[in-house]
Amino acid sequence: MADSLAPRDADGLADAVRWAVAGEHPLEVIAGGSKRDFGRPVQSAATLSLTAFDGIVDYQPSELVLTAKAATPLATIEAATAAERQMLAFEPADYAPLLGTDGEATLGGALACNLSGPRRIKAGAARDHFLGVHAVSGRGERFKAGGRVVKNVTGYDVCKLLSGSYGTLALMHEVTVKVLPAPERTRTVLVFGLEPVDAMEALGAALGSAHEVSGAAHMPAEVAACSAVSYVAGAGASVSAVRVEGFPASVEARCGALRELLGRFGALEELHSKNSATLWREIRDVRAFAEDNGPLWRLSVPPASGAAAAARIADAADARTLFDWGGGLVWLGVNGAEDAGEAAVRDAAAAVGGHATLVRADAPTRAARAVFQPQTAGLAALTERLKRAFDPAGVLNPGRMYAGV
Repeated sequence: MADSLAPRDADGLADAVRWAVAGEHPLEVIAGGSKRDFGRPVQSAATLSLTAFDGIVDYQPSELVLTAKAATPLATIEAATAAERQMLAFEPADYAPLLGTDGEATLGGALACNLSGPRRIKAGAARDHFLGVHAVSGRGERFKAGGRVVKNVTGYDVCKLLSGSYGTLALMHEVTVKVLPAPERTRTVLVFGLEPVDAMEALGAALGSAHEVSGAAHMPAEVAACSAVSYVAGAGASVSAVRVEGFPASVEARCGALRELLGRFGALEELHSKNSATLWREIRDVRAFAEDNGPLWRLSVPPASGAAAAARIADAADARTLFDWGGGLVWLGVNGAEDAGEAAVRDAAAAVGGHATLVRADAPTRAARAVFQPQTAGLAALTERLKRAFDPAGVLNPGRMYAGV
């Protein structure tokens, strides 16, 4: 076989893995390639492409279930569901512009990386919508798990295990996901001029209300200025955004209630459907950082601690921030740090009980630094046991997450 493998079907995929195991040829696995630079550099002898596994296999809108081959572009999935007034509720991001790649985001890639957008605070993570999978293990054995309904999951939930494994445990070639009805109307209430601490209080008040908020984010002034939405970019101040979705009458009523609730925090504006969609797509894809080329971190912290974590890092490094998930997700672009600002970021995350991931950095930095949160001894041992169970020869994306994993 050549240095680049491109199986056409599941049997060919299993044959390729068995060849890799027999010859001790570690494989870099890619589908659309949009997240190829997310994670540690893979030490591979060959590339295995899943691009042949493209297309929707079965879509039953009345059952809210869609099955597709893993390398099907997200754009294809979104077009098909939109035609039925449905959606992927976990709102998967497209990181290609952020990572500077020309690849195309795929459904399998979003599930493998457990990528979830702003709606995660209401709809859950990608893994919560992942119902079934057909895959090939690192032993070259085909298997399937889950099914078309949540009730099919008994015993170990392998789908949730594979979601977030970054292709290090098995090669998914067909996946089944739950879809949900798309909202008839979307509106966003904006609050201008808040400092992060006050913004977290405002977002917390909205999320703690009875108004079913589906997005809560805060953009400091320099980040808001990058938006394509004129109300946001032209504000010249920070912008805190709260999204509501649903039936028109309900959205109108909830927006009015939120404006009343948030009026004490600052000046308000309201975005309607088109501008709302643009703004939340920008937040989802972290577009404000796409023109940068410096290290970019993603912190998962308790929402009430987001501002404190960002302030702690700002004391140690020059950084730009974007807050999503009501402050629970903090994006940090660190300027001029040869070590990617790792010490400051890790310390700040640990201080509030969170964890951090280095989403973007050059290859030497990603090779030298811990990209994902360093594991405790017990968790590292469990991770190693799972890797040995699924991929004992270590041929699937070796080292992408941790050394040897």
